[in-house]
Amino acid sequence: MDTFTHISQPLHGLFISPRDNLLMRCDLHVHTKASGMCNTAFVRNFCRESYNDAQAVYDRCKRLGMSVVTVTDHDSIDAAEFLRDRPDFFLSEEVTCSLPSGTELHLGVYGITERDHIEIQKRRADFISLLMYLTERKIFYSVNHVFSGLTGRRKLEDFEWFASYALALETRNGQMWFRANEEAERLALSYGKIGIAGSDSHTLAGIARTYTEVPAARTVEEFFAGLRARRGRIRGDHGSLAKITADVFRITGSLFQEKPWTIAMSPLAVLLPAVTVGHWFNEIRFCKIWAKKVNASETAPRLLWDLDANFREA
Repeated sequence: MDTFTHISQPLHGLFISPRDNLLMRCDLHVHTKASGMCNTAFVRNFCRESYNDAQAVYDRCKRLGMSVVTVTDHDSIDAAEFLRDRPDFFLSEEVTCSLPSGTELHLGVYGITERDHIEIQKRRADFISLLMYLTERKIFYSVNHVFSGLTGRRKLEDFEWFASYALALETRNGQMWFRANEEAERLALSYGKIGIAGSDSHTLAGIARTYTEVPAARTVEEFFAGLRARRGRIRGDHGSLAKITADVFRITGSLFQEKPWTIAMSPLAVLLPAVTVGHWFNEIRFCKIWAKKVNASETAPRLLWDLDANFREA
């Protein structure tokens, strides 16, 4: 039968399980309560990054057609405690790491073990050591929200590190301006990097609305093998000001439920649209500045291993 169905592709579809012909889908950027507290001044004292329950995230992903599920909390794998018994769940995290320039970066690392998490956290202040570990362990990783100011300032040499060593770039983030995603995709093509997508949703509303799919994959291992072979496809929504604003109100509502005493600050909620507008236009400004510097350049970025013949041996 193997030879028969190999020769006749229409018959292949009849004799092979339909599941083998489906697309494997995964939202590769998801947050839960385990992401910790907000990093905004004052608010960080009482408000979480996300109030998503891990089980609710899993249920929504499955309801919206995700074949496999992961969670990428900030420097945490605590959500795995609730999902580790699910056969279609795999462990990941979003690592806050320091680049040699002194700037910060969010790196998505996927399909890790608990031991990997410990070793990654030890190395996140030493970018070169972290890269060496991820490479040695053959861990799939991506540079997240490339043209966003969420992690603070950026330097031109950061993009040289991306060009030299990044395995993948997040080319569609479900919370970012569509132009920022387009510029990230353009950068990935220019650098020859793999593109991935994820919702980056901190509320349930956006979960699984932006995702990565790989055809003919049946396992997590095959999913990432497909990405490495550049067979991945980017799908789903971009971000918008309305989307960000709605999420901020949802997080505020969850805060009031978790800490009723914060309801006393509810009159300040009228300021939230102004805050999100300021954030949104700052993101647009950041994207335009760095896209012009990087994507509009007529010269290729320096490859760091070309700077020093002994670099790779260091």
